[in-house]
Amino acid sequence: MDEFFSRSEALLGAEAMEALRTKRVLLFGVGGVGSWCAEALVRTGLVHLTIVDGDTVQPSNVNRQLPATRETIGRPKVEVLRERLLTINPEAEIVAVFENYHADGKTESGADLKISEYDYVIDAIDSVAAKTDLILCATRTRGVKIFCSMGAALRFDPTKVTTGELTSIQGDALAKAVRARMKRIGLHPYRKVKCVYSTEQAQQCATRGSLMQVTAVFGCTLASMVIRDM
Repeated sequence: MDEFFSRSEALLGAEAMEALRTKRVLLFGVGGVGSWCAEALVRTGLVHLTIVDGDTVQPSNVNRQLPATRETIGRPKVEVLRERLLTINPEAEIVAVFENYHADGKTESGADLKISEYDYVIDAIDSVAAKTDLILCATRTRGVKIFCSMGAALRFDPTKVTTGELTSIQGDALAKAVRARMKRIGLHPYRKVKCVYSTEQAQQCATRGSLMQVTAVFGCTLASMVIRDM
């Protein structure tokens, strides 16, 4: 037993740890939600992780995003996060893709992300159009499971974070917008899509304020959904 992951194996068992060593995860978005999800997965024992995000660290990210410090402003989030994850497990295979998801399993430059080669897809994307397309793409890809994050901004209370199926989520503007877009384009997921969301009513705010206490719980919940499925 690797002593660095001995506490994970003590709780999860050898079979789950073997899954964490062999399964491949593709994570879209490494901001306030996705960055914490990535760290939770790697700290638990995940070895093969690809992270996709086309943004650089901005000053406004520092209050909630794992890659964001005053020293990393201006750097690609995926590069900063990859460096950190490799300090946790230098033997991990962490692939950093400095691009945003566009459509049909491809990035904005047209690069094919080969979703079919992964066991799990994690969606922590803010864009309604990109999120909708990713859900449709992943659910029609055989053998791939997708878990999604809905809106973590404008909320204070991490105890209100929960999980549910996309079609049944109420009170979440992002889930509503995704369902509306699917209805408008006449396409729907091929399978049920489990999501993390908050039952707390969104606060009124001039800008989309958000707090690490909530976004990190969203991210850790996404990681837990993958690990429990394994």
